[in-house]
Amino acid sequence: MGEFSVDIFATEEGTGRKIIIENQLEDTNHDHLGKIITYASGKDAEVIIWIVKRARDEHKQAIEWLNNHTDDKCAFFLIEIELWRIGKSDPAVKFNIVERPNDWAKSMKKSSSLTQGGAQKLNFWQQFIEYNQANNGVYAKSMPTSDTWIGKSIKGIPGTRVNIVVTKDSCRIEANINSGNQEKNKNIFDALITQKDVIEQEYGAKFVWQHLDEKKTCRIYEERPLSYISEDDRQAIFQFFCDATNRMLTSFGHQAKLFKK
Repeated sequence: MGEFSVDIFATEEGTGRKIIIENQLEDTNHDHLGKIITYASGKDAEVIIWIVKRARDEHKQAIEWLNNHTDDKCAFFLIEIELWRIGKSDPAVKFNIVERPNDWAKSMKKSSSLTQGGAQKLNFWQQFIEYNQANNGVYAKSMPTSDTWIGKSIKGIPGTRVNIVVTKDSCRIEANINSGNQEKNKNIFDALITQKDVIEQEYGAKFVWQHLDEKKTCRIYEERPLSYISEDDRQAIFQFFCDATNRMLTSFGHQAKLFKK
């Protein structure tokens, strides 16, 4: 981008969040602070990691300020790198986190500005992620949100994710096809539906196969009459989402061979 290029540009597995990593093996300076902000805006990054030899106080304060004054989607990390040796061992790298986002404070700030429905969804997803963390679930590293859904990419099938979705009256798990191109979405949907019986047998249930002609998105889903608003329903939803996500990622993942060039 321009006359500069970011050191490392990556995507977080599971969330799709864009990450930039800037390495500076010297003391922090204003030039690199400006670069990471420029790279973050140019790459539309949500996680920004600045690795340095030594963090100067003014730059610690700058990263702290950015974490406190950006929304909950952005996370700035300032990390010092050291080389450690024990006895005659080879040198090993040690990373010391100097500044990081205060997720709890950001969640509280966001929660205070949400509508009642948004706050309920944020609370639901926080509990769901805690359930995953306690049970080694696939969403253990996800971030809570006030949206109606979170999801994971299906490897090998372009533009397709497994989304778990909540409404006031139901919850559903879906293979959501949204490549950004309506014709491409239809081609992906048509290829998958040729394997409908195999996919459903491996998943263990029947799906609703929905090709939305008026929209770009296609979806293939199972829905249950459980409400995230009901505390009594939440454990059943948590179990359904975790188990069904594993089964759906497997059953659809085995069809990635249809899309190999």
